[in-house]
Amino acid sequence: MYSRQKKTTAYRPWNKGKLMGQKSPLTPQEIWAIRIWLQNEGRIRDLALFNLAIDSKLRASDLLKIRVSDVATDGKAHSRALVSQQKTRQPVRFEITARTRNSIERWIRAGNLVSSSYLFPSRLHASPHLSTRQYARIVESWVSGIGLDSTSYGTHSMRRTKATLIYKRTKNLRAVQLLLGHSKLDSTVRYLGIEIDDALEMSEQTDV
Repeated sequence: MYSRQKKTTAYRPWNKGKLMGQKSPLTPQEIWAIRIWLQNEGRIRDLALFNLAIDSKLRASDLLKIRVSDVATDGKAHSRALVSQQKTRQPVRFEITARTRNSIERWIRAGNLVSSSYLFPSRLHASPHLSTRQYARIVESWVSGIGLDSTSYGTHSMRRTKATLIYKRTKNLRAVQLLLGHSKLDSTVRYLGIEIDDALEMSEQTDV
């Protein structure tokens, strides 16, 4: 007699070989570099996606579920939008800058999108809009395209970028909390990692 061995399939963690932890926000110079790169590459959809990701400060899951009607009427983009967050069920309002409006309108025309369409539809039949995994790969192509280390950036980099810049310029933590849709101020502090950054900044300015 012999014992039948159970055949097992090796499990490969999704994050194997990936650098984990909080992803870096983009600097203003890096934002412009990506915009220019996308324009030169003729990536109309990606430029609209990038600009809206920066402006909206939304989580990937909320950003990808935006429909045309959420941000535009009759092909003309709104100056502000309101989206209900999937995680908290709370609405969050954000501005849509002129640059982002132009890229959205151009993409709506190029993609032949209608009011009920998802703004960023997927080419895969299994999903009506881009998945978070697809979005992560797209973000990786953006940062790699301008020569950045893609392991240091991710979809959360898009969410953190403008919020971080606003805080650095204004030090208004409450405003950033509202823009990110956080219910607790502590969440915003941890999210931005500002305590250690502020401490280092004060230390650098103190010469003894």
